[in-house]
Amino acid sequence: MEKIPMTRAGNDALNAELKHLKSVERPAIIRAIAEAREHGDLSENAEYHSAREKHSFIEGRVKELEGTLGRAEVIDPKKLSGSIKFGATVTLVDEDTEEEKTWQIVGEHEASVEKGLLNIKSPIARALIGKEEGDSVEVRTPGGDRAYEVIKIAYT
Repeated sequence: MEKIPMTRAGNDALNAELKHLKSVERPAIIRAIAEAREHGDLSENAEYHSAREKHSFIEGRVKELEGTLGRAEVIDPKKLSGSIKFGATVTLVDEDTEEEKTWQIVGEHEASVEKGLLNIKSPIARALIGKEEGDSVEVRTPGGDRAYEVIKIAYT
């Protein structure tokens, strides 16, 4: 089975979500299903059907998280150095607009553009892998071709 790379923070976040689903959400929805059953005819009981649907979603998410965490390979970026690889925090400057951006390259389950966490499978991350400070990078994105210069690489 293929390992799933992730940072310690990403692994901790998924473990926290799994714990919350198992200890809070699952018991609450089981109680809601029991209460809805007490209201009688299940065929026309919207509360019951809604609770069963939510229960199904929770169970699916629990299985997904358990599978992901079971294949997780936690990588500590602090132990890395050199060219850009998983875990690197990279500062880039757009060669056209001179706009500076900083991204950390992380696993797909922890990626969040809003938080500056870039999915390792994204076009920009794939183009950055193996590059050094000062290198120029051409990236084909859905919004068109972009050119960036690597300003700084850090492993924190």
